[in-house]
Amino acid sequence: MRLSKYFLPILKENPKDAEIVSHRLMARAGMIKQQSAGIYSWLPLGKRVLDKVNTIIREEQNRSGAIEILMPTIQSAELWQESGRYDDYGQEMLRIEDRHERPMLYGPTNEEMVTDIFRSYVRSYKSLPLNLYHIQTKFRDERRPRFGTMRSREFLMKDAYSFDIDKEGAVHAYNRMFTAYLRTFDRMGLKAIPMRADTGPIGGDLSHEFIILADTGESEVFCHKDYLDFPIPADVTDFDDKAGLQAIVDKWTSRYAATSEMHDEAAWDAVAEGEKLSARGIEVGHIFYFGTKYSEPMKGMVMGPDGREHPVHMGSYGIGPTRVVAAIVEASHDENGIIWPKGVAPFDAGLINMKPGDAACDAACEKLETALEAAGLEVLYDDTDERAGAKFATADLIGLPVQVIAGPRAVAEGNVEIKIRATGERETLAIDDAINRLTQAR
Repeated sequence: MRLSKYFLPILKENPKDAEIVSHRLMARAGMIKQQSAGIYSWLPLGKRVLDKVNTIIREEQNRSGAIEILMPTIQSAELWQESGRYDDYGQEMLRIEDRHERPMLYGPTNEEMVTDIFRSYVRSYKSLPLNLYHIQTKFRDERRPRFGTMRSREFLMKDAYSFDIDKEGAVHAYNRMFTAYLRTFDRMGLKAIPMRADTGPIGGDLSHEFIILADTGESEVFCHKDYLDFPIPADVTDFDDKAGLQAIVDKWTSRYAATSEMHDEAAWDAVAEGEKLSARGIEVGHIFYFGTKYSEPMKGMVMGPDGREHPVHMGSYGIGPTRVVAAIVEASHDENGIIWPKGVAPFDAGLINMKPGDAACDAACEKLETALEAAGLEVLYDDTDERAGAKFATADLIGLPVQVIAGPRAVAEGNVEIKIRATGERETLAIDDAINRLTQAR
């Protein structure tokens, strides 16, 4: 992609209303534009990152056995009245009427709707287990939307909903998602620590928030340092292996980990002083078992092996992709801009022509662009007439993992300079060696 033909509206100044790093950098890097309070357009660079995040989510949901659907954003109030939540949800729900004065709502979540889909088609336990997920826009009318896409009113959400004949099956479904989430966030370059969350009236301990550590996190969290070194489940993990998944969950819940809301001072005091880690954290995912909370009032029943009807046991599993993008920026940046982890970078490399119009520089850059793209790398080629300082500032701000710099002096000697964004490390290589290095590291 040639930068001269791309839409990348870089801002030189921080937006006045940007309170946190991710909001400032995402706006300055031309990733998002605020349309109204808590509502954003995703511009080309931001959309590319968001698509990378969604792809990872989809791949890991599919790997775990979940099946993708797409439910509508506008829902009938009748379903929510049936579950008993319509009047209880509060002012965050945007309630509307259609032209026939039928009560509707802009969905803040989809438990009722997915239960209605399930009960319409599934009759027997033989069709279980089942996990349906979608990635869809949601709306919650926050009283005070803030922090850019970290806490907005309109946002993208991945919701998964599991259905099982009994709690034993539901626990296995929970463990599938627990394991999938560890893999998902690791592929995004995040170290997510599962921390016990409030289960509300359901009780028990089957609710976890996945928290990343960041200096600018929303709340204080407490955990054992061992979590930083626990191994991530491999891509060959067998999601049908109940004992194997339970062992993974047991491992990842074997040490103390809690948000400030669930913090237990007595249990924390029992952790050895040198093993304690107290930090700020950002929630990037939440998984929750809620049993028959929706299936009973909404008659989500299946015929069991005993010949009797049973309400199914359900769980819900959420990741907010638009929130995750902001969380990645919060966790991975420096004073010059964003540092994208490889798995979610909008482009694999930035190619900087220091003297467009110079025959040698143009030829070198075209050779690099052609070779890298032929190898499957996504390249943003800065072929603009901007000053060198502006080109470098833009490259650092948008945070591509690798910068390939072609200047007249180096090119005259058959070389280019490679800069690694995360470390600042620079190396001069022959053009062919640079191509080999980048394509082999893909």
